[in-house]
Amino acid sequence: MDGDFRTEFVREPGALKHHPALVLNADYRPLSYYPLSLWPWQEAIKAAWLDRVDIVAEYDEVVRSPSTEIRIPSVVVLKDYVKPRKRVAFTRFNLFLRDEFRCQYCGSKGDLTFDHVVPRAAGGVTSWQNVVAACSPCNLRKGSKSLRQARMTLRKPPRQPDAEALRNIGRKFPPNHLHDSWIDFLYWDAELDEL
Repeated sequence: MDGDFRTEFVREPGALKHHPALVLNADYRPLSYYPLSLWPWQEAIKAAWLDRVDIVAEYDEVVRSPSTEIRIPSVVVLKDYVKPRKRVAFTRFNLFLRDEFRCQYCGSKGDLTFDHVVPRAAGGVTSWQNVVAACSPCNLRKGSKSLRQARMTLRKPPRQPDAEALRNIGRKFPPNHLHDSWIDFLYWDAELDEL
């Protein structure tokens, strides 16, 4: 038998692995924009079966059991509202998101790390107000110097974001794939085209 035996006996068609469901809160807003709140199709069907979600849109593909045929959900809405967190965790990902995945010194994208504005050697702490996203060249250039010593400036002062601000920033970074059935729910407050 050629290939991996684990994939030879998979009963589901391979294409069904690539049908995620957009998960909306009870107010019809995504739970998160970046990363986009998606469930695998299996989780969406399970949640619908357990009556935890309403199916709003479906793919054309179906899954079958011996007694049931179900169209794969592409958009589901939670029946119970999940209150968004007010406090934002101080993580590397959230820091990069706050700074829009750009170096706060030169504005470049990519090869990001983080930098203490007031160096730790000078008593700087690791906090929202003292840490920024920085590209490696700028981080090396600044080193453990102050902004004035390094002759560098920040694009914007670092501060602790609230959850709503991070959600709004996340909307600027759509994923590589957006299914047509998701668009109306992702951009529900976008300006409408005049006819």
